[in-house]
Amino acid sequence: MNPVIKIKSKNKRILLMYITKVSGHRQATVAVQQALRHLDPQVEAPAVNGFGYTYPVLEKLVHQTYMGVIKSTPKVWDYLYDNPKVVKKSQSIKNFLHKTSHKKLDMLFKRHCPDTVVCTQAFPCGMVADYKMTHKLDITLVGVLTDFSPHSFWVNEGIDYYIVPAAEVKDRFVQKGVHPDKIKVYGIPLRSKFAVQLDKKPIAKSLNLNPDIPTILIMGGGQGIGPIKSIVKSLMKVDMEFQLIVLTGRNKKIINSLNKYAKKTHKKILILGYTNNVDEIMELATIIITKPGGMTTSECLAKGLPMVLVDPIPGQEMRNTDFLIKKGIGIRIDDTNDIGEEVEFLLKSPNRLASMSQAAYANAKPHAAMDVSKLILEHTNTA
Repeated sequence: MNPVIKIKSKNKRILLMYITKVSGHRQATVAVQQALRHLDPQVEAPAVNGFGYTYPVLEKLVHQTYMGVIKSTPKVWDYLYDNPKVVKKSQSIKNFLHKTSHKKLDMLFKRHCPDTVVCTQAFPCGMVADYKMTHKLDITLVGVLTDFSPHSFWVNEGIDYYIVPAAEVKDRFVQKGVHPDKIKVYGIPLRSKFAVQLDKKPIAKSLNLNPDIPTILIMGGGQGIGPIKSIVKSLMKVDMEFQLIVLTGRNKKIINSLNKYAKKTHKKILILGYTNNVDEIMELATIIITKPGGMTTSECLAKGLPMVLVDPIPGQEMRNTDFLIKKGIGIRIDDTNDIGEEVEFLLKSPNRLASMSQAAYANAKPHAAMDVSKLILEHTNTA
């Protein structure tokens, strides 16, 4: 039997791994990275795109294929997502990718000598788990979920802790065979600024908006995808006083179309691209209309925002939607033509809005990044 190899280092060294530059996975990684450095300024915590580092060409191909499938044939992705038959049949491919990643991981581990590895996506977590078990490394491996759905590809021998967003997710992991002691219900790691309650008035003034009328926030995620134009069009039919903030992410094409709508209405419409002050904008919002990505919805929970959920991607976003509806935090609208009517109904129902906001706060875990970081530092080896 090979001896256990213990990686030693002078300072605590944590390697953070995510996939896709513009994603909730990376945002969660950055949140943990910032919390680690706050708790221990001497800590070494580099962040690496695990998929892009080991298989750069395959990463681009998989991303393009994934985007193509969810846009053109979403039912196919719904069938594939966490399907036990698909998981079983793809096991040999997964094993092959894990084993062939070892050479690249060798170089990465020699460069950073990590005591702990933290992964915010299942694929790099599986790679590192296989590498750890094969080489009998004495490192702590932590998997951090960024959706309310525990995909079977997360389950690997060698993972010491799973960070999940809710008790229901823990229960589903236990059903998949994970020991309960390995599962921590800390939430999805957010940047610390989302835990801070802000004064709306100076925010509204800086954006040239009125703090005394309802504000509807429309978000399409970092990529600015979803039926944003049709949502705005539906809202323009509502004969109520409110103002709109539309975040288009990195989707520059949609801005010109939205500017045309803005010129045709008396309502104030603020159109913004990718921005770093989403926490301030959410503080100002009365309701958010959004795709139900795990990171976005967790930020909304921290801000107590009632959610109108549209165009969920089959798979993870559909499960996020189910969770939020069950908790009384959000409603799902399938036909964007109905958005205006539903928003009008909510704005005329202050008690329901208050109830949705309270439910959001009750399920929020704004200090998740700090809780995760404390766990990491507690279990990180030092020389």
